[in-house]
Amino acid sequence: MWQTLLKKFEKYPAQAKVLKLIFERGFQVNEEGKVTSGSIEIAHTQLAKEAGVDRRVVDATTKTIISDELLSTIFKNVHSIPFLRDVAPSLGLGVIIIIPEDASHVGILAEVAGLISRHNVSIRQAVSDDPYFTDNPRLTIITDHKVPGDLVDNILSLPSVKGVSIY
Repeated sequence: MWQTLLKKFEKYPAQAKVLKLIFERGFQVNEEGKVTSGSIEIAHTQLAKEAGVDRRVVDATTKTIISDELLSTIFKNVHSIPFLRDVAPSLGLGVIIIIPEDASHVGILAEVAGLISRHNVSIRQAVSDDPYFTDNPRLTIITDHKVPGDLVDNILSLPSVKGVSIY
């Protein structure tokens, strides 16, 4: 899917950077070409600064998005979520970060979730990096409490898992 989106910007690498930033942050683009998070508008100058491009590149990117049916549908409906990884310890929650052998392998989440449930640990959140967006994708699982060491050993024994970090 990501390649389909990027293909629309193959002649405009600066716009592709803006597209990726908007998508990664879960920002929407409304009918007027404004970038929003819910009803909050995000200044094009701020997006340009973050992407390392001129504001006019952001303007051109949003014009392309609203004029293309597929892009418009995607960017009117994408949403961001609160990612608990960095605040989980403060909330008394556990964090498991899985480094996969191959992030495109089918069933990694199912295998890990099965092990977690067999240890009577509840999953509060699971966020998987998309291998098309990230060079080193990870699966981050937030649990209702810190995980026991034997669970980590069990996860490490899975053939699809290269490494595990917990905190």
